Amino acid sequence: MFEPDWAGRTAIIIEPSGDSITFGELEARSNRAAQFFRSAGLATGRTVAIAMENRIDLLVLAFGAQRAGLYYVVVNTHLTPAEAGYIIADSGAALVVSSAQCRSAVGEPAVPAYSVDPIDDPLWRALDLADYPAEPIADQAEGDFLLYSSGTTGRPKGIERALGGGAFGTYPDIPGKWLAGLLGFGVGDVYLCPAPLYHAAPLGWSMGALRHGGTVVVMEHFDAAAALELIERHRVTHSQWVPTMFVRMLKLDAAVRDRHDLRSHRVAVHAAAPCPVAVKHAMIDWWGPILFEFYSATEGVGATSIFSADWLTKPGSVGKPIMGTPHILDDDHQPLGPGEVGTVWFSGGSPFTYHGNPEKTAQAYDDAGRSTVGDMGWLDEDGYLFLADRRTNLIISGGVNIYPREIEDALILHPDVDDVAVVGAPDEEMGQRVVAHVAPRPGASPSAESLTEFARKTLAGFKIPRDYRFVDTLPRTPTGKLRKHLLV
Repeated sequence: MFEPDWAGRTAIIIEPSGDSITFGELEARSNRAAQFFRSAGLATGRTVAIAMENRIDLLVLAFGAQRAGLYYVVVNTHLTPAEAGYIIADSGAALVVSSAQCRSAVGEPAVPAYSVDPIDDPLWRALDLADYPAEPIADQAEGDFLLYSSGTTGRPKGIERALGGGAFGTYPDIPGKWLAGLLGFGVGDVYLCPAPLYHAAPLGWSMGALRHGGTVVVMEHFDAAAALELIERHRVTHSQWVPTMFVRMLKLDAAVRDRHDLRSHRVAVHAAAPCPVAVKHAMIDWWGPILFEFYSATEGVGATSIFSADWLTKPGSVGKPIMGTPHILDDDHQPLGPGEVGTVWFSGGSPFTYHGNPEKTAQAYDDAGRSTVGDMGWLDEDGYLFLADRRTNLIISGGVNIYPREIEDALILHPDVDDVAVVGAPDEEMGQRVVAHVAPRPGASPSAESLTEFARKTLAGFKIPRDYRFVDTLPRTPTGKLRKHLLV
């Protein structure tokens, strides 16, 4: 997987712990992980779940699963045990591997569970990869990650791509190709990952950077001042961010912002959430025209991108296609002209299915083979894509997708709630914040505190509404559909 002459080069650095690993060690340890998966009975095409904080073991296990031809699900460790358990069960994972820090997020797993740290729990088995051979398994094959998103039903859904049966070494590695082909990343370059590896882009781009011989510096937790210090200390050349991180760095004292030498920094990638135009202008003024924005979705239906120079002439745009071809269609599936807002469809994107959900998969495609995730936007006269909404109801807070239906389904169970609608409201730092519009039952007066306490029983903390607005009734159509645009 990794070139022999990279063996002595540093592959991964975790900050601030300072833990590091060379490419030679990563090769050996990922082989050991593949040997472990085979010894546990996982044949090509099976699924493994990984639940742990940003650490070397996560990437070792991901590469081990990749070379064993497995699907690997990296579980969001901020979910509740019930939410994480649903994903592990729905994915069909044959086993789960976690850490001392994150075992509680998994709860009591219903499949064999392993800990990479010492463990004294009868439900968990200790995993020491040193017990397994460092040689490649005999039947290496390309695996892939099985990513989980959420839909309008509120239940997380797995996004799956056929493994294809290709020989090991044939993985398409789209993020790596973009890094190398579009952004000039190669051996000796340094990629900074300031975000959790359980998200699609941080994991995919970190693995892509490693496949091209670059060093990956992974932050255990994002800190604005620390990120700048790491760019200087490690001579970071490439990085990836969400707009919330930009906001927090821009709010640092000028003395802190100007303290560090950032001249090594050639490309700052950003995605995952809409970036306010004023914020992006401020970042370009500070860092120079090194920002590269891409728009895509976990499903991989298509992608667009835009460099700073083009963006300055088309502020707010997410660029032109780099994968697939975008089409703007109205509700009757007719094409719309420049500047007209409709649903964004792509042809020629990466084929996918929703794991175990053929009905949902069928809804994502039309008769012409085009696919959509429901985002709204328009193309201008020059073919640049602009987004009107990152999905009709989707809330993106701090780069994290939050789906209102899941929150509504939780709050409607409160005994004092008659009706509820959840929307996103603009937030200067987070991009959006969760707001719940609540219609109490007649004679009831639920408080914001009681609703928050109730929601915490079933929802992860980042999904809890930050604001509650109490109303007599909610604007519904005769068919019961919420007219949420009246609440925003």
